[in-house]
Amino acid sequence: MIRTGPAIEEDIADGSTVVDPFVPEQLNPNSINVRLGRTLRVYTEPVLDSYKPNPTREIQIPEEGLVLYPNRLYLGHTVEKVGSTRHVPLLEGRSSVGRLGLHVHITAPIGDLGFFGQWTLHLNPVQPLRVYAGMQIAQVMFEVAHGDVDLYDGKYQGAVGPRPSEMWRHAPHAGQVAS
Repeated sequence: MIRTGPAIEEDIADGSTVVDPFVPEQLNPNSINVRLGRTLRVYTEPVLDSYKPNPTREIQIPEEGLVLYPNRLYLGHTVEKVGSTRHVPLLEGRSSVGRLGLHVHITAPIGDLGFFGQWTLHLNPVQPLRVYAGMQIAQVMFEVAHGDVDLYDGKYQGAVGPRPSEMWRHAPHAGQVAS
């Protein structure tokens, strides 16, 4: 079951859900809009390696906006810190943003129960597109969790700004690859 806008507001009031800062005007009938933060990260190597750390460089979105180009992955972040101990957060791009050809996340729309932080966005435009810090870029819905809860306490907890992949931390060592 997806929480309604009024239910999300109640959950924020009782502390079981966090959207910080909370802007009531961003509340929708069954979601809340989140905004694009000022900082982006781009990978600097032409080939990424899932078993090694990949270097990135930081880009600040200026007041006049920044043009994103196709065939490039930009890691962005939400202004808002979002999370819940009771409801599973689901992040999706806003339809208005999708109509401009911007993919807001490539995968991983589901947040873990107990994660609290800024969400990393996987921005990928289909054609050149100017974006602005503070634009409402995505929406978060909250789904009722059922069953025992084991709260998240992983490597991305408390994230601030865009976070590159840390998949390499769990890569098998030489000779440990399963057949």
